[in-house]
Amino acid sequence: MDNITASEVAGLGVGTLLLCATIAAPKIDAFFSSSQRSSLGMCKKCGNLRRLACSRCKGTGSVKEGGIFGINLADDLYESFGNRESKVKQIACIKCQAKGYFSCPECSKV
Repeated sequence: MDNITASEVAGLGVGTLLLCATIAAPKIDAFFSSSQRSSLGMCKKCGNLRRLACSRCKGTGSVKEGGIFGINLADDLYESFGNRESKVKQIACIKCQAKGYFSCPECSKV
């Protein structure tokens, strides 16, 4: 530990700061979105769309077979570079029954 330079310590600090900012970004975005919607007189959760995207399938209605840990980096990159034929089988989302969304709990109260 005696051979650590000031640049390395600064790099570690900046890296830690960037990691924390990346982890906190969705929460900060949700906070600002909610406050903007309430100032405009809209529903805080859905913005008067009356539906929320499913958290499991992200609104698509289907998930890759194998669940959360069925991630294959090579297939994901291959699919993202324009090849429409995926080797990974898509199955219907069980959580939202393949709709991709749920009714907003705030709007359904009214």
